[in-house]
Amino acid sequence: MTDDKAKDKLKGKAKEMTGKMTGDRRKEGEGKADQAKAKAEGALGKTGDRAKGVKDSLSDEGN
Repeated sequence: MTDDKAKDKLKGKAKEMTGKMTGDRRKEGEGKADQAKAKAEGALGKTGDRAKGVKDSLSDEGN
């Protein structure tokens, strides 16, 4: 996970905790959504890296 994704996840966790402490269900939901978004973006990045690695390994075998 990149630094930006980690920051987004931490911000989401902070929002969620703030929402829980104040009873603001909307803020809590926003925090959970922010965390899920950061997690999904991190997973998407890993998938892209793996695909690039497979492509590179296949092209190296042909040489």
